[in-house]
Amino acid sequence: MASQTPGTGAQSQTVQPGRIAAISLHTSPLDQPGTGDAGGMNVYIVEVAKRLAERGIAVDIFTRATSFEQPPEVELAPGVTVRNIAAGPYGTLDKTALINYLCPFVHGMLRAEAEHLGGSYDLVHTHYWLSGQAGWPVAREWGVPLVHSMHTMARVKNMSLAEGDTPEPEERVRGEDALVALADRLIANTDDEAAQLINYYGASPSRVSTVFPGVDLTTFTPGSRAESLRRLGLPEDTILLLFVGRVQRLKAPDVLLRAAARLLELNPSLRDRLVVAVVGGQSGTGYREPRLLSDLADSLGIADLVRLEPPCPRAELVHYYRAATVTVVPSHSESFGLVAVESQACGTPVVAARVGGLPTAVRDGVSGVLIDGHDPHDYANVLHRMITEPRWRERMGAAGIHHASGLSWESTVDGLLAAYRDALHQCRLTVPCR
Repeated sequence: MASQTPGTGAQSQTVQPGRIAAISLHTSPLDQPGTGDAGGMNVYIVEVAKRLAERGIAVDIFTRATSFEQPPEVELAPGVTVRNIAAGPYGTLDKTALINYLCPFVHGMLRAEAEHLGGSYDLVHTHYWLSGQAGWPVAREWGVPLVHSMHTMARVKNMSLAEGDTPEPEERVRGEDALVALADRLIANTDDEAAQLINYYGASPSRVSTVFPGVDLTTFTPGSRAESLRRLGLPEDTILLLFVGRVQRLKAPDVLLRAAARLLELNPSLRDRLVVAVVGGQSGTGYREPRLLSDLADSLGIADLVRLEPPCPRAELVHYYRAATVTVVPSHSESFGLVAVESQACGTPVVAARVGGLPTAVRDGVSGVLIDGHDPHDYANVLHRMITEPRWRERMGAAGIHHASGLSWESTVDGLLAAYRDALHQCRLTVPCR
């Protein structure tokens, strides 16, 4: 149950949650980030849950079961339990279909809570709009606050669609509108996202908390570039341009390939040393275009330079970051840009689109370069300078390490706990919760 610590002033006590229900309906925290629907949000949920548990706050993460072989409960870490709820047919479902299985998912959550001997939950934190749709009736049934993180927003994505991409459905827009009205607290990843919640969704500023995501500073650290290149089977003089993330038009890996082709037009002598690595799997609209990048590489005449690699664990991913000359994040929409921060933590500068949370994730002109738009020529010009001016690149790499050091998951949890306490305090004043 909620614990209390002494306070000052009219409110003599500050409420702290003892047990939290986190909801990630459409993607499991146990999935490998970088493919399907697993990405930065999965990393966020796992890292936050672990650190909350280290502070004595139990976290149960509810997600939809995708196989009959999955056990109902999986211990992710001490104090963190993943609960697989049967809702709809097993197997991977398109996100647009999941709205049809909210009722069995909600029922499964209520049943799991009723059967559990560990006590009731003090707060519900939902991630992404589908989870929010499942979370608000559960939070009201339990009489606890609903905290919601959008992670991405339909209106924002639809304003910056890549060519050939599919707009988010109106059903999602309406669902997000409802969550903004229903949630006791909205968590924004950046000040930019907070402004979008207020300006595009009419959120009350008093219910929006900005909490920067973090990076695992024990895993993503500087290291020997030469050693990492050897581990990847690449010569020490390799110029490695790196993309990490889900392969879909929204993330724009095609911009990197087009920029690499333009780079060779600017400086043909680079060809013998240039490698373009795309680390990630198909996702979203990418499933409909499984050969998008390979066909593009062929048409650009750079197929021999492009390595399409599957998603990999963090212990292996760190070597890609360390080996890279530069990491490129050309997304059309990005709520934060975890890849950019991971790269900087390893000492590798970033070239990224000036969208969403990337101006927070990257210090423009200091730890990387932000580019307006998605013209491959603009990216190629900056990449050429990165390659041909190593001292400039190295200064940015050093600055990136410093910048990333201020974005720890511990700081993220500090901010979340402050938001949780505010939500719990308001809930006590307005019982039952809104």
